Amino acid sequence: MADGALPPGGAARPPVAVPVAAPVLPRPIRPFRPGWLARLIARPEFQAAVARMPLLRGLARRDGAALFDLVAGFVRAQVLLAVVELDLPARLIDGPRRPEDLARETDLPPDRMDMLLQAAAALKLLRRRRDGRFDLARQGAALAGVPGVAGMIRHHGAFYADMADPVALLRGEVDTELARFWPYVFGATGTPPPPAVTQVYSDLMAESQTLVAQDTLARVRFGGVRRVLDVGGGSGAFAVALCTARPAIRATVFDLPAVAPLAAERIAAAGLADRVDFVPGSFRTDVLPGGADMITLVRVLYDHADDTVAALLSAAFAALPPGGRLVISEPMAGGDRPDPAGDVYFAFYTLAMRTGRARSAARIADLCRAAGFADLRCHESLRPFVTSVVEARKTG
Repeated sequence: MADGALPPGGAARPPVAVPVAAPVLPRPIRPFRPGWLARLIARPEFQAAVARMPLLRGLARRDGAALFDLVAGFVRAQVLLAVVELDLPARLIDGPRRPEDLARETDLPPDRMDMLLQAAAALKLLRRRRDGRFDLARQGAALAGVPGVAGMIRHHGAFYADMADPVALLRGEVDTELARFWPYVFGATGTPPPPAVTQVYSDLMAESQTLVAQDTLARVRFGGVRRVLDVGGGSGAFAVALCTARPAIRATVFDLPAVAPLAAERIAAAGLADRVDFVPGSFRTDVLPGGADMITLVRVLYDHADDTVAALLSAAFAALPPGGRLVISEPMAGGDRPDPAGDVYFAFYTLAMRTGRARSAARIADLCRAAGFADLRCHESLRPFVTSVVEARKTG
């Protein structure tokens, strides 16, 4: 057929559309849905499979043991309390003893004493000898010798009661034992606490202050410092430790009038009456004494809310001369790197106190800057469960 000629019948046929296959594009790569790994690990069949794999069996065992430690934590703590209440570290300090002898001294059935000693040995507080006697392990000896530990463990009865319903505590529905235990904190705005309550508070704080003072003095340089104002210094435990370690320094303790007799007694017993004095007052309502070139706030800020802390830091800034230094020492939260001491123990302890909060070093530094301080330095902590230190300077 010639080009342009019509086909037989004379009608032109429409052109035939030839289908063209669509290009095959690669499937888009979808990222894993958030939480995929957690959902995988949470599946019972996955856990069972991991337990059968030689390369992963050890990891699964460690994770399981760590989870069980959390589950059993309250029992461990109560075993520790029983060890302290029965004064077992002191009873074993001179060497190994038989369970029946300790049972007789503590008025416990022998089988129950044996059970307690066995539990304490499992927690590495004691050691069981081949002859059936028990003696102190390293941690048990530390329990006998570290100041303030036994007192804090005994004091935990109030904390445990407040933590019985942690969700109610978080919702603010608990009338907490700790809030009633620490009326000293509110002494400036209410009726002064009875002397017996002040004594309990001050003794507990002073006993545990030894470690705090050690770590603080190890981190802070006191060159050029002549006088220190220790605000909220209680019965003077930190001021006494400071002036004992630094003979060229004089100190003033500023705290509520209720603790003045206790402070005078402690200062005199240390032979420092000529270098350490006490000024009664409340940092909530009174002007801080002047004349110091360093102000220390040792375990003070975490007892109080942000507005109280901001006012205190502003008062400290006003009381210091240009170049004066501020030292804050207390257990701190971890911030971007959550810390077991600050973000678990102290966070919930201060929550139960209903007055303060555990703050990270970064948060404390921000509060200091807002008060006018500069040259902020967050010292690396020797023992975060004891204390951490933030230092600042008044420039200009």
